[in-house]
Amino acid sequence: MRTLRLISFLLFYALTTVNSHFAHAQTSINKQELANQVRSEFLHAWRGYKKYAWGHDDLRPLSKSYHDWYAPESLLMTPVDALDTMILMGLKDEAASTKNYIIENLSFDKDIYVQNFEVTIRLLGGLLSCYELTNDKRLLRLAEDLGNRLLPVFDSPTGLPYRFVNLKTGKTRGVETNPAEAGTLLIEFGTLSRLTHRPVFYDKAKRALVEIYNRRSALGLVGTRINVDTGKWTGTDSHISGAIDSYYEYLLKCWLLFKDKDCKRMWRESVASINKYLADEVGTELWYGHADMLTGRRTSTTYGALDAFFPAVLALSGNITRARELQTSSFKMWAQYGIEPEEINYKTLEVTEAAYPLRPEIVESTYYLYHYTRDPEYLRAGKRLFDDFVKYCKTDEAYASLKSVVTKEKSDSMQSFLFAETLKYFYLLFAPPRTLKFDRVIFNTEAHPILVRNYS
Repeated sequence: MRTLRLISFLLFYALTTVNSHFAHAQTSINKQELANQVRSEFLHAWRGYKKYAWGHDDLRPLSKSYHDWYAPESLLMTPVDALDTMILMGLKDEAASTKNYIIENLSFDKDIYVQNFEVTIRLLGGLLSCYELTNDKRLLRLAEDLGNRLLPVFDSPTGLPYRFVNLKTGKTRGVETNPAEAGTLLIEFGTLSRLTHRPVFYDKAKRALVEIYNRRSALGLVGTRINVDTGKWTGTDSHISGAIDSYYEYLLKCWLLFKDKDCKRMWRESVASINKYLADEVGTELWYGHADMLTGRRTSTTYGALDAFFPAVLALSGNITRARELQTSSFKMWAQYGIEPEEINYKTLEVTEAAYPLRPEIVESTYYLYHYTRDPEYLRAGKRLFDDFVKYCKTDEAYASLKSVVTKEKSDSMQSFLFAETLKYFYLLFAPPRTLKFDRVIFNTEAHPILVRNYS
């Protein structure tokens, strides 16, 4: 069966009948030229943001206006998310001016409720990464101030974090959360702890991760929703998609980043359950679907853009064969309409959610697999992904999400992760390895690179 899957992988690009996009298997690749093209597209989107949304969280590319997550306040989501990508791309002047703008204008002393998970991965992660890249301690001070204001989320009976916290008052709300939001905090809080020598950040975030793990079912699976106060599951659907995805990612990455043996054990036990109950073989193809956490019964055969992160995680864990197999399925999902939908039924290939919000995960996995295998097929696939991305999502001033990959109708949204993740992973796929030493960093789930090092 595995031999058949590997053959399927090798033939996919040349022989797929689903779509001809990946058929040009022998096309030569000029990596430097492609890296320059990605940099150019980054600047195209960035100039659009600066022209119409400077000082705000996100650009609305069709109406040429702006969006703030917690209007009328802005937390500078796009500048913070974009800064480390600018640095890696060598955009020195733009990076310097953006960094200064952040330092002079970003304040967390605001009477607003923010979503702890999103603020942690985008802002806390972005500030910490940029501090490590620049050694500008003003960025670390901003990160520590933010970390202090987020700490009250952990003051629950279970240690699981509430979803929202008021940055000024410390009041919390949002009693129902999910494994991703509760368990995708330790890279950021743990790094802040190491850099400030304050164990409280590490301890609170690790406890949250462990509390999710401790509530796994007898099958080793977690559900989609959990009550923070009681610790009881309110949704038992288990999968690797949104609301759970990055919980698993952080079990592995926190082992590698912090050498945390508890995370190592939790990852190894969890991935065994994932592969036993969620993996689904359809002919010669490998997919991951949904199952009930209590019984293991298959509940749906859906897979989507968010699930496409998992080949990268499998590759990082050392399981290259399975990573390659699953990546082939992700490419098939993309190829059907020339760009991936949010979700498909992988047994029928019917689109169940047609939007494309500029997601990065399939690019991330392509980058990881090229790093580990040096197989030029991943460069060629990456070029095809990039060409499609530009073809369907570029606007006269920036980039826009798609309402539907079937019709290619655009929507008025360009989230900050375009800069932090999608264009960063495209760039790193083609840029020289010296651009970022892969084995010396761990990317948080927003693609902010954090240094792997020994902390005193």
